[in-house]
Amino acid sequence: MQVRNSPSRYGLVSIVMHWGVALAVFGLFALGLWMVGLDYYSPWRKSGPDLHKSIGLVLLAVMALRVVWRFVSPPPPAPANHGPLTRVAATLGHLALYLGLFAVMIAGYLISTADGAGIPVFGLFEVPALLSNLPDQADTAGLIHFYLAWGLVIFAVLHGLAALKHHFIDRDATLLRMLGRKA
Repeated sequence: MQVRNSPSRYGLVSIVMHWGVALAVFGLFALGLWMVGLDYYSPWRKSGPDLHKSIGLVLLAVMALRVVWRFVSPPPPAPANHGPLTRVAATLGHLALYLGLFAVMIAGYLISTADGAGIPVFGLFEVPALLSNLPDQADTAGLIHFYLAWGLVIFAVLHGLAALKHHFIDRDATLLRMLGRKA
């Protein structure tokens, strides 16, 4: 399999980033839902949020690389049977996923840095607090993070359903290309 995208399919880098981001998003969502239910005496009360923050910051870096990669190795064009409405919907859908991902991660960063402390990443280094002590920063960012996370996961499920629709109903190569196969 080629590393870069070709006119007919995605390359290894794009595929690994796509599925890795998807796995991280759903894993972070599940971890987030689980950890908000932890009580004061749970041994995971500190470890769960620390893990959530560390994975979230790594995901932020991966997403930044993913945006750069789209310019270095542009995605293959849509299959020929996609009409203009489908192409516009796909472009807007991907843009919404990217913006949603960045927005939910920035909101998470603002929650974690509201008190002015940086965020340790797996105990290896710390991301500094660049913006803190805004009025109600943690609460406001927390609400935004919560609703954006739900919206992102719902939209990601719709994205997956659209890929399945292309594969099973339209019988085009949309899904196969993200699996590294030619049509």
